[in-house]
Amino acid sequence: MAWDEWEQLKSEAAARQSTGMRLNQLPAEPGGNGDQSGLRVNQDDLGAVGHEAFILHDQLRTQADMGTDKDGSGPTMQAGAALKSHNFALGSELVTTVSMWDNQLKHLLQSCAHISNHLNYSKALHANDDAEIAASVRGRNGEALPVSKLAKYFK
Repeated sequence: MAWDEWEQLKSEAAARQSTGMRLNQLPAEPGGNGDQSGLRVNQDDLGAVGHEAFILHDQLRTQADMGTDKDGSGPTMQAGAALKSHNFALGSELVTTVSMWDNQLKHLLQSCAHISNHLNYSKALHANDDAEIAASVRGRNGEALPVSKLAKYFK
């Protein structure tokens, strides 16, 4: 391959890649003062997600096969031990699977409980914050200022 041919191939490849690197994003809004694209969460959303996490936790706790009981020897673990005692390779694999399943399920239960508790706490905390802000932002007549009045100060 001659140098000229190499240069021609490079320029053709560059011509095919017309856009280069682009980031996916929302188009910039003119002015930027009224940008409402920030993260918004209302208390109902927090409560709904927290409630769903609570329901999932309850369903997992009551319906998922833990594989072991309090003693660590539930029916699935007992079956694995019986198979293992009769020299079936499946027995030790079943015991390993049950142990891994139990471990993952316990982590998932803890995560659901943490999400539910945290969102319920956040909902209550933000409700208190909103009430405190509403009490501190008052007009001359003592009534709470509407958002439309407050928004004019941010332009």
